[in-house]
Amino acid sequence: MVRETNRHFKFDWITIVLFLLLVGFGWLNILSASHTGTTINYFDFSQPFGKQLIFIFLTFGLIILLLAIDTKFYERFSSIIYIISMLSLVGLFIFGKNVNGATSWYGIGSFTIQPSEFAKTATSLAVAKYISDLNTNIKTLKDQIQTFIIIIIPAILVLLQNDTGSTIVYGAFFFVLYREGLPKYYLTIGISVILISILSLKFGQLITSILAITLIITYHFLSKKKLRIYQSLLIALAAISISFGLKFFYQSILKPHQQERISLWLRLEKDPEKLERMKQTFAYNLNESEKAISSGGITGKGFMEGTRTTGKFVPEQHTDYIFSTVGEEWGFLGSALVVILFVLLLLRILHLAELQKSQFSRVYGYGVASIIFIHFLVNIGMVMGLIPTIGIPLPMFSYGGSGLWAFTILLFIFIKLDSNRINEW
Repeated sequence: MVRETNRHFKFDWITIVLFLLLVGFGWLNILSASHTGTTINYFDFSQPFGKQLIFIFLTFGLIILLLAIDTKFYERFSSIIYIISMLSLVGLFIFGKNVNGATSWYGIGSFTIQPSEFAKTATSLAVAKYISDLNTNIKTLKDQIQTFIIIIIPAILVLLQNDTGSTIVYGAFFFVLYREGLPKYYLTIGISVILISILSLKFGQLITSILAITLIITYHFLSKKKLRIYQSLLIALAAISISFGLKFFYQSILKPHQQERISLWLRLEKDPEKLERMKQTFAYNLNESEKAISSGGITGKGFMEGTRTTGKFVPEQHTDYIFSTVGEEWGFLGSALVVILFVLLLLRILHLAELQKSQFSRVYGYGVASIIFIHFLVNIGMVMGLIPTIGIPLPMFSYGGSGLWAFTILLFIFIKLDSNRINEW
């Protein structure tokens, strides 16, 4: 459904400029991380930087299409978009191509496309549509469950494809639901489970259980909102169950490489020889990434002058580990600039989301900001060793057509929705 009139010309150019800056700076780092030899043919489409140029060029056509479509289309057909997206995820189990152990791609000639990237946009539209329905009240348990189902379906389908990184991104919708009135105890439960899990792995189940019980008893007697005895007992029992149940999950459910990544992150391994073997095997990328970033210093070694980048010390550096190129060649100042650009983009999206006249647009805007935030936080944290290694791209920065187009669609649908507010002001 494309407008026959051209009344809506105004868009938020601050958001668009920030997007273009990130895409442009991202391509420069892809070029540096993937080029070979002393001379560079910028239009060598057999190289990642050449392919990314094609993806960027096609992105402009995609943007024009997204901005030409009537805003009502996105809300009216959000359910159909969601269903089609879920079917594309299911189809991977039949026609999918396995890449690096994950069956997350469809092969189209020499190119591949990853539907899980686009499923995030479809889920954002579906969540916005459901929450903005007049009959929906997110404070009721029934509507909470139905919203969770919309989010959990793609998360499970992606997880079954052995793509843990993309699965974690769906946790971003918690921020959306919290903004729309999800009860605060969900936040308390979520933070508590994470803390208990980390403490149990780091200090053991017994110490964690004793600490949890101590905190519950202290809260019971000192808090103005006193809990009943049976409530305190249930909370204590839940904390102990999580602490001891985590051991089974860690040892029996998680795969060996996932256990080792968490072990390395929490410094659980004390044997120096085993630590060195870990750094030379599954943690090799992370180890080399940290070395590249630290070698950049304050100002960096200069564009295309990074010795660890040009020496290809970090495998596939132009994808998930692209930020290590920024750290080595542009230093702390360049890295800070990238972080500032992302923060400005996120703040701008949140600001625009709060200005929306319709709940659908506001909820979708928060979905956009939350998804970009999780990608940004996890990717940079992973590359710097601050969180366990999780394979997800840096938005608008990492190499890949699916990722670039998916984030373009995600963002520019919101820019189009926001245009209604601008033009009707």
